[in-house]
Amino acid sequence: MSVTAPQGFEAAGVAAGLKSTGKADVAVVVNRGPRKVGTAVFTSNRAKANPVIWSQQVVADRTVEAVVLNSGGANCFTGAFGFQTSHLTAEKTAELLEVSAGDVVVCSTGLIGTGDEVFRGKVLAGVEAGIAQLSADGGQAAAEAIMTTDTVAKTVVVRRDGWTIGGMAKGAGMLAPGLATMLVVLTTDADVDAADADAALRRATGVTFDRLDSDGCMSTNDQVTLLANGASGIRPGLDAFAAALTEAADELAKKLQGDAEGASHDITIVVRGAVSEQDAVEVGRSVARNNLFKAAIFGNDPNWGRVLAAIGTTRAVFDPYDTEVWMNGVRVCAEGGPDRPREEVDLTPRATDLVIDLKSGDATATIRTNDLTHEYVHENSAYSS
Repeated sequence: MSVTAPQGFEAAGVAAGLKSTGKADVAVVVNRGPRKVGTAVFTSNRAKANPVIWSQQVVADRTVEAVVLNSGGANCFTGAFGFQTSHLTAEKTAELLEVSAGDVVVCSTGLIGTGDEVFRGKVLAGVEAGIAQLSADGGQAAAEAIMTTDTVAKTVVVRRDGWTIGGMAKGAGMLAPGLATMLVVLTTDADVDAADADAALRRATGVTFDRLDSDGCMSTNDQVTLLANGASGIRPGLDAFAAALTEAADELAKKLQGDAEGASHDITIVVRGAVSEQDAVEVGRSVARNNLFKAAIFGNDPNWGRVLAAIGTTRAVFDPYDTEVWMNGVRVCAEGGPDRPREEVDLTPRATDLVIDLKSGDATATIRTNDLTHEYVHENSAYSS
């Protein structure tokens, strides 16, 4: 049920002709509950798409009635005309729902530079068709409508005693941290005030989406939106709500990692023994973005030398002659030299675990990434993105 699993939410996904395949490409999510709390985090890329610029204004007062999302066109770098398209999309939604346009978040994904008159007309028609089909069972259709190079729709439901969180995400490439990655909508019927909703969302994204670094490429359209409507009548504490929201975000992050373009290995990098969490994240990200390491994993080669070389480019506190590297449970490097024979490491499974022990402190962090494959290069040369 995705975003419609919590009480008081409706959604729809329709085909508006934005995709050449004829598949669904416009989604609408509407909060019908008693409260209209909404907050979001956005890409930190300085090159932001028009929907991001619009939506940043919308969530400033932390009130959101609806979210409109389209695939098949990013509406990015389409000038003032493109910003007007985002504005008109919100106005059309507001007119049909009898709400304020300033309470409608807009999200787009697809080819940068796409957003002409034809695009605008199809999006607006899609909004009208989507709102006409809104239902409490429309969550799956909405999740399918936001897919681009995704091979599967990505949804999650987390239930607690009397209240629920639902979510959907799209993303299979250009996954790199920047407060948020890809397009995500999370909904809850918990009674959460705006300040707690915002704090919980930032806490959740900080350790999930912000630590998914599939290919090091940050999008212009990234956005994670949270809607809370209080329909359950239950008010969880901030810590309890943040924990549940983090669980939902983490599950979606795993699904995004598992569907990364052309990947044959899902790599979980655990950095422990760091002086600070910041050091641990920096080390993990240096390895996640190292193409030599990623290519080695694609070739089932436990090349720990590439791991140490990547760590050495960071500002983290560590001694390369007192650092351990483990691959799929085998310690391949210790005290600046080889440890167990490389033949003991089995890298044929898709799930790949890399553990780096800096032996410099007590901080830990986990970064998720993928290998670098022929298929990734082919897909991103054959598909304009």
